[in-house]
Amino acid sequence: MARAMWKGAIQFGLVTIPIKLYVATESRAGVSFNMLHEPDLSRIQMKVFCPVEEEVISRSDTVKGFEYAPGEYVVITDEDLESLPLKTVRSIEIEQFVESSEAETNTRFVKQAYYIEPDKIGRKAFGLLKSVLKDKGLTAICKVVIKDREALAALDPFENTMILSTLYWPDEIRALSELDLTDEEPEIKPAEKAMAEQLIGAMTGAFDPGQYRDEYRTALMEIIESKVEGREVTAAAPAEESSNLIDLMAALEASVKKAKEAREAITPPPTSVADAKAKKAARAADAPATKAAAKTKASTAAGDTWMRCPSRNTSASATSGRRPSRRAGGWRPRPPGLGGSWSSATGPRGSTTTSAWRWAGSSCRGRSRAVRRWIPVHGEWPSMSKTTRSSTSTSRA
Repeated sequence: MARAMWKGAIQFGLVTIPIKLYVATESRAGVSFNMLHEPDLSRIQMKVFCPVEEEVISRSDTVKGFEYAPGEYVVITDEDLESLPLKTVRSIEIEQFVESSEAETNTRFVKQAYYIEPDKIGRKAFGLLKSVLKDKGLTAICKVVIKDREALAALDPFENTMILSTLYWPDEIRALSELDLTDEEPEIKPAEKAMAEQLIGAMTGAFDPGQYRDEYRTALMEIIESKVEGREVTAAAPAEESSNLIDLMAALEASVKKAKEAREAITPPPTSVADAKAKKAARAADAPATKAAAKTKASTAAGDTWMRCPSRNTSASATSGRRPSRRAGGWRPRPPGLGGSWSSATGPRGSTTTSAWRWAGSSCRGRSRAVRRWIPVHGEWPSMSKTTRSSTSTSRA
């Protein structure tokens, strides 16, 4: 569970909101090293040494001191710090509210960000302040004392809480005049600007911090793990050195090409309208052949045999291995589970349920002539159309 590093209150007007501060970030990028004595690889110790008494002393024997003159110090105790006549020692004092767009320019130099957690008694007032700031698009400018220093800070709504960002004081920000900059704008050709815009467009996308990682730290940890396990450390391939910028257009064109290739490797290029129409027309042209092939496959699948309703010649009711034509007498699917051939004398040969069938007179596919055929004892074999037969054969297969 997170540990609060500061406890106090937010003050604006006569309103007091008890809160706690939690550090919003933590440094995981660096790899910590210890200093060792090279001959025996023992870890060295940093001792607190007193040059007057020429001996090592304990840190508990030290105090804070301010050098007001060379070699002259005045001692400052914790009681002195607690007695400072400042309202911001245990409170975040809101000085004013400004438009967030205006504050953004002057709040770029952030020291540290803190999450704010209101106490239960102050949750309603805290929610009210956050709601107004969000609806009005405002930022609260405030001051607070953290770690024995008063800091300028900005207070902004952030998801279901607010975030306090401590800032550098104006005299802590270096002036641009210290840099070797020129006020003259360089001459830019229209073609160069167009190519630069194309490169920026190819590299523009939604920012997802989760897709980035500290590759330096990963590579360093691989080296450490290799040495711990006694494996040989493989030297990385030297990075390709960039040449001096001679032809700006050539460099921009190469960069655009590289950016496009990188993007297409992640996301394939979209299909044009013409290509989509061509694919649709090809599917439409292949549809009849595909349908016919599927129908033939379903009709000739294992277990899909046919019987012919006897008409003039009742002995011609034996089935063949191919799909028969629908001529006089008509063809019907053989009932599931029955093999062999059919005859008026023996019934469906290969049937394990012969008693479930009887030889009876019936019409075939609605014809007026009387014919005889095998039908189920429990009822007439249903008359099926071309579509129904195909679906029945497919489901049985």
